[in-house]
Amino acid sequence: MNPNFTWDDLQFFLAVARTGQLSTAARRLRTSHATVSRRIDRLEFALKVKLFERNPRGYVLTTMGQRFVETAERIERETEQLQLDISDGMTAQRGVVRLSTLEGFGNFFLADRLSDFVGRYPNISLELVAIQQIMSLSRKEADVAVALAAPKAGPYHSEVLTPYTLHVYGARSYLAGHPLIRTRNDLGSHRFAGYIDDMIFTPGLDYLGELQPGLRAHFQSSSILTQLKAVRQGLGLCVLPHFMAKDEPDLEIVLPDEIALQRTYWLICHRDLIGMPRVKALRDFLVDSVAANRGCFLREILSAPAGSRRLNINRSLTI
Repeated sequence: MNPNFTWDDLQFFLAVARTGQLSTAARRLRTSHATVSRRIDRLEFALKVKLFERNPRGYVLTTMGQRFVETAERIERETEQLQLDISDGMTAQRGVVRLSTLEGFGNFFLADRLSDFVGRYPNISLELVAIQQIMSLSRKEADVAVALAAPKAGPYHSEVLTPYTLHVYGARSYLAGHPLIRTRNDLGSHRFAGYIDDMIFTPGLDYLGELQPGLRAHFQSSSILTQLKAVRQGLGLCVLPHFMAKDEPDLEIVLPDEIALQRTYWLICHRDLIGMPRVKALRDFLVDSVAANRGCFLREILSAPAGSRRLNINRSLTI
């Protein structure tokens, strides 16, 4: 192999292979667009093979490039393991770890606990991406994900993080000025805020059909934060997670004894990354933080009388 070929070149190759864009790869590597381009050219020259097709939309792997990804990722894993073997304790827990999560969990639960993470792992830099639909674990654009469903196939380890309950909420001012809601059937005469129908990227976010067939949102947004603000302003009702809305003084649960939807957060990572110290640190922190705050996720379950249905949340899945 050409002596100009280095492990650093492989890092640049993998960044471009996973993102398809020089600019995006440059941001991840904290370097310049020109540097990434130069290193890719150097790698192709050293290997005497074309790894990417260049086009206006970005960099697309050639057949040989796709094969080379497997080799580069194997070297990446071995390098990480070597770093682990020669390090111990806190010195192994360093570097950058990226978490992909839904907006509600990321902004309304985890964001309030960032100082706890920094206190426990001062040498790890956390990147929190709350736009999960564009992150891919398979291309390792994120190291860990919190999602509403476990992958049905692929090289992933998945475990239940926590179930959580959702309720219909309305502003007290809205409820006082609109027809009384006595049963689920009365919901059809009220406005709702909800997700944009054709931008619901996972079935778990499609709430309104569960409340009443054919129920549609009058105000639609891809952001749960915007939906929350719409409800605060009295634009209508909205389905919100309990952990998001429980501390909102102007909101009230509608039909609390009749309507309680349930979803589950799953903690997912690529099997190749599960032993990486910074990935393990983040996974451990998420599990511990959720366990210590279980009550904010499970309003109806925790307030249920003795003998009622219990949930088994100690589940994991490796596929």
